[in-house]
Amino acid sequence: MKKLLLIAGIAVISSCSSKKAAETVAGDDIPDCIKKLVTQFQEEDKQNPPRSIYRYMYNGNLVYYVPPVCCDQFSDLYNTKCELIGHPDGGFTGRGDGKHPDFMNIRSEEKLIWKDERK
Repeated sequence: MKKLLLIAGIAVISSCSSKKAAETVAGDDIPDCIKKLVTQFQEEDKQNPPRSIYRYMYNGNLVYYVPPVCCDQFSDLYNTKCELIGHPDGGFTGRGDGKHPDFMNIRSEEKLIWKDERK
C-alpha cells in the first residue's frame, strides 16, 4: 500500500511540474517559435545545467536568451520574430560571437520564461 501511495505521489508531482512549465510559457505573449523551442527542449534529454529561456529588454527591443548548456558552447539570442540574432556569450573565449558584446552588461527587465525542472 505504501509503495502504491509513493508511486501515486510521484505521478502527481511530475504532472504538476510539467503543467507549471507549460503555464509559464502559455501565460505570456510568447512567440510560437519560442514555445516550440520549449517543446523541443522537453523532448531532449535533460541537460546539466538545466535548459532555460529568459526574456530581456535589449537596445529597446524584447529578446529571448537561451544560456549555453555546457562548456565552450554558445548561448543563443532571438528577437521577437524568432530570428537568431547572435550568441552573446559562451564559445571558446566565453565572449560569444562578438555581435552583441554589450548584451550581458546592458540587458534589463529579466524574466524567466521557462526552465526545465525535470528531476
